[in-house]
Amino acid sequence: MKKWYNEEYEFEIEVIGFIRGTHTERYCRNGEEIGDKYKCTYGCPTNKYGYGICSKTMVMLYPIMEAVRSGGDLENIGGDSKYSKVVVCPDGCVIFKITAKPLNNENFFKCDFLDYKN
Repeated sequence: MKKWYNEEYEFEIEVIGFIRGTHTERYCRNGEEIGDKYKCTYGCPTNKYGYGICSKTMVMLYPIMEAVRSGGDLENIGGDSKYSKVVVCPDGCVIFKITAKPLNNENFFKCDFLDYKN
């Protein structure tokens, strides 16, 4: 892989709670623990050990990430600020908080990266 584009946003996804009890054994196949953090720019989020976030949760997070990348305000979809929102995993086990951090780089579609003239 040769990443050549500096993305506009960095995302952090943190486990902030559980719906059922104090642990995820027998509920969450990914073994999430409160305080676990995942980070990414465009690719899928990974934690400090290199493990990826649950694929079912990623299906929920991707549209939220795209909303931010498109200039959206997460408060318009129930977020607690322009750049953060709490979500519950599709299995109803883990509570995550996604937070976007602007990196002040050019928008992929508004700059000259997609020059089809070459």
